[in-house]
Amino acid sequence: MDNDTTVLVIDDDQTLIQLVSSALTQENFAVITAYDGQEGLRQMYQEHPDLVILDINMPTMDGWTVCQRIREVSNVPIIMLTARDDPEEIVKGLDMGADDYINKPFQINVLLARIRANLRRAATEPTTFKQNVVYSDDYLAINLEEHRITIRGEPMRLTPTEFNLMAHLVDAAPRIVPYRELLEQVWGFEYIDDIDYLRVYVWHLRRKLEPNSKEPTYIINELGVGYRFEKQY
Repeated sequence: MDNDTTVLVIDDDQTLIQLVSSALTQENFAVITAYDGQEGLRQMYQEHPDLVILDINMPTMDGWTVCQRIREVSNVPIIMLTARDDPEEIVKGLDMGADDYINKPFQINVLLARIRANLRRAATEPTTFKQNVVYSDDYLAINLEEHRITIRGEPMRLTPTEFNLMAHLVDAAPRIVPYRELLEQVWGFEYIDDIDYLRVYVWHLRRKLEPNSKEPTYIINELGVGYRFEKQY
C-alpha cells in the first residue's frame, strides 16, 4: 500500500492503538491516532485521512456521535470496532454512516483485509445494473438508475452498501443469489466466508423495507443456499 494512504485510528485503548498502528505502518500506511472522540474529530478535520477506524465505546463522546459528525463533512470510509456481537449496536453504527464493522477481539490480518476492501470500494465506480426501473408494486418501488427506493411513495434512506445489496438481489430476481456470491459482489472477496456479516445487513434491510420484518415477503432466505428477491403481484 502507498504510504500516502492515511488511516486515522480512534480508540481509548492504548494497547490496541499501538498494535493496530504497528501493523498499519508495516503495511506502509501513514497512521494518525487519537485516544478519544473529540481528538479524533480534530485530527479528522485537520488531516483528512483516507480511512477511519473508530471504536464505539469511548468516554465523553462515543463512536456513534463521532461517526455522525464525520458524515456531516466527509464520505471517508469508516470501519467501526464493537466489543459486542449485538445486531442493534452494529446497526446503529451503520445508520450513523459507518461503512463496515469488526467485532473485538479481531485478527490483524482481517482488519488489514477490510481496510484494503473499503479503500478499493471507495475508489470504484458504482455498480451498473442491466435494468433501469426493475420493480414496482403498490408498496415498494425500486429505480436503480436513480438510486432510489420508495415505500408507499415515500423515499427510503439506505446506505450505499444497503442499496447495493438490495439492487443485486432485485437485479438477479427470481434467481437465488448464493451467500458467497452476494458477499463478493457487494463487499469484496475478503468477505466471502462471513455469512453472519451478510445476515446482519439482511436483517437490517428487512426492518427498513418489509411490511413485517419478522415475516419477510420480499427478501427471502433459501436456507443453506442464499437469498432471493420475491416479486409481489
